Amino acid sequence: MLETLVLVPTPLERRLLAPGLAARLDAANRLELCGFGPVAAAARTAELIATLAPQRVLLVGIAGRIDDRLTIGSAYRFREVACYGVGVGSAAGFMPAEHLGWQQWPGASAIPSDPLGSPAAAAIGDRLPCTAGRSADPSGAGLLLTGCAASASACDVRQRHLLYPEAEAEDMEGFAVALACRLRGLPLTIVRGISNTAGDRDQATWRIAAALAAAADLSLRILAEAS
Repeated sequence: MLETLVLVPTPLERRLLAPGLAARLDAANRLELCGFGPVAAAARTAELIATLAPQRVLLVGIAGRIDDRLTIGSAYRFREVACYGVGVGSAAGFMPAEHLGWQQWPGASAIPSDPLGSPAAAAIGDRLPCTAGRSADPSGAGLLLTGCAASASACDVRQRHLLYPEAEAEDMEGFAVALACRLRGLPLTIVRGISNTAGDRDQATWRIAAALAAAADLSLRILAEAS
């Protein structure tokens, strides 16, 4: 029986993460690519869940920090993930679906203890919970923001922070994987190594290897907790 489906977005992330995760990859914990970006990640995650029937899902990869309190080269598990980019308008005129009261999926939650599981809030709007351990855990972070495009400038970051002032980092797969898990009633943990500051596109300054090494270490701890 597959206990944990470990998902990684890209071949680069898989190549750097696999050696660090090797001690926990076995019949109970399987590593697979989910694809880059929210569309591929949602479709591939749904396919893998239907085929492999895991008990839980762990998403691991890199992210850019929005909140400077997160340390570049360190890794965090996030308590909540939101979707940026589904809504109306663009640039400074963009309004998220959540702020408009729109629902991305009208069905009820499959998880009774889910914070969004009450009748009034069972539909999926713009954000989803994911497990992150105790709030005192130094690896615990708050809101991860998923978009179809990463921030290209400090101006982009400011605009996103205006709409989501709690956002601490941005990625391109978290919400998609969370939605696929939500629809199947599976618990999800998201671990992201912070490789750069969001909006900084000079990859010469990014610390991808260090971020993924930290993400592998944190993921090993999470897999040990689950066993």
